[in-house]
Amino acid sequence: MTADAPLKPPALELRGIDKRFGSVHANRAISFAVAAGSVHGLIGENGAGKSTLMNIVYGFHRPDAGVILVNGREVEIHSPQDAISAGIGMVHQHFMLVENFTVLENVLLGVEGGPLLARGLARARMELQKIGRDYGLEVPLDALVGTLPVGLQQRVEILKALHRGAGILILDEPTAVLTPQETDQFFRMLGRLRDQGRTVLLVTHKLREIMAITDRVTVMRQGAVVAEVVTASTSPRELAEKMVGRAVLLQVKKGELRAGPALLSVRNLSVRDSAGALRVKHMSFEVRAGEIVAIAGVAGNGQSELLEVLAGMGVSTSGEIFMGGFDLVATAADPRRRRELGLAHVPEDRLRVGVVPGFSAQANLILGYQDRAAFNRGGLMNDGAILADCERKMAAYDVRPPLPGLRLSAFSGGNQQKLVIAREVDCEPQVLLVGQPTRGVDIGAIEFIHHRLVALRDAGKAILLISVELDEILGLADRILVMAGGEITGELSRAEATEEKIGLLMAGVRGEGRA
Repeated sequence: MTADAPLKPPALELRGIDKRFGSVHANRAISFAVAAGSVHGLIGENGAGKSTLMNIVYGFHRPDAGVILVNGREVEIHSPQDAISAGIGMVHQHFMLVENFTVLENVLLGVEGGPLLARGLARARMELQKIGRDYGLEVPLDALVGTLPVGLQQRVEILKALHRGAGILILDEPTAVLTPQETDQFFRMLGRLRDQGRTVLLVTHKLREIMAITDRVTVMRQGAVVAEVVTASTSPRELAEKMVGRAVLLQVKKGELRAGPALLSVRNLSVRDSAGALRVKHMSFEVRAGEIVAIAGVAGNGQSELLEVLAGMGVSTSGEIFMGGFDLVATAADPRRRRELGLAHVPEDRLRVGVVPGFSAQANLILGYQDRAAFNRGGLMNDGAILADCERKMAAYDVRPPLPGLRLSAFSGGNQQKLVIAREVDCEPQVLLVGQPTRGVDIGAIEFIHHRLVALRDAGKAILLISVELDEILGLADRILVMAGGEITGELSRAEATEEKIGLLMAGVRGEGRA
């Protein structure tokens, strides 16, 4: 480039974006630019305003103030269609695909190309094959989406955006459903997108991924931009401190394992879903006192069904479950009886089965425990005791805002999760079943939740952890079981576990660890 050559404008620039929802100031005069042909990271705590900002860029919300520029030109974005017309595509964490449509049909849905559908299909097929070759996004176009592994389903979402002409691609937590090997492939694909001039805005809480693939990083805290740095000039620790506003312990500190007798024993357990498909196949394992046993695996391989059956929310097809000598299948089939025996459950999907979003925080904090004597007086609910208990837990678990009467749906996802963790961990169960404990939780809250789980383990309790986050599993687990296709494909001690070994077992490749 010569000295007189004009500078290329940013692919995306935000100037003074401001947004309020009632008394909540979600975005505070946010300004930053994303260079064309780059991978730009956006990170921040839960409630920092990242989702609101991306929803403004993609047209789900309208800002109260500020402007958006695409390739140096101011654009008005009132809807996702406006964003697509401006060359902005977005791939959401939860895929928006029709599972009983083919890949080709999903990509064309809504942009079929007029009444001559066959001609449109033929043209789209050729275009998609070229995009697939150019960017390493090859997918069988005639396969039903529901039959594809999640890594390929994600490719379909990216193909949709590129087929619609997206030069700017927003990716929301894109590796949450991928194995380590699929994540490596995904990064290579992002590199090809960047090399061929596409621009990627990566929204993630995984600092290692930010360091691995991004060129620059924008950090948000409390609705405002607090830093923008060149990735090569920073570190995960510095980014974490900028996000939270204090030093953060990135590694879990655990004492030496002192495992006691088995508190939870599962023997030859099988589970079928409502359609009759076998989701858990002849599983046997145990969790001992003072031990964290983690189950690793790509989501959808039977972990959810296993957790629900252990909690008493589902019914097993065959097999036995014992807890402290009690046959749970025969004598404690329902969740209430299992709670009385000392089993607590942090569900994977808090909004579906863990909370009632329309209830207040204090009401949600006693769900499942409302019959306890501490919350009752003379046959009526003891509102004063319930309020005091909620205030104590909110303070102990740093729930923000600390408003017991606030509807749960008004809290950020991370603070909702803190409330669920507080409810289940604070009762000091003998056995804790915990699914995805830090899903949607920022790095400061992750540190806090991990500390609470380790404290429970060190107090001699048994914890069964199910997580798709390998960093979390490697940080917390004393033993690791890996599930694929409803089966345990291997068992690894923490000392012998590596991401590569776990990833192969997650893909169903046996031979690593003890099967």
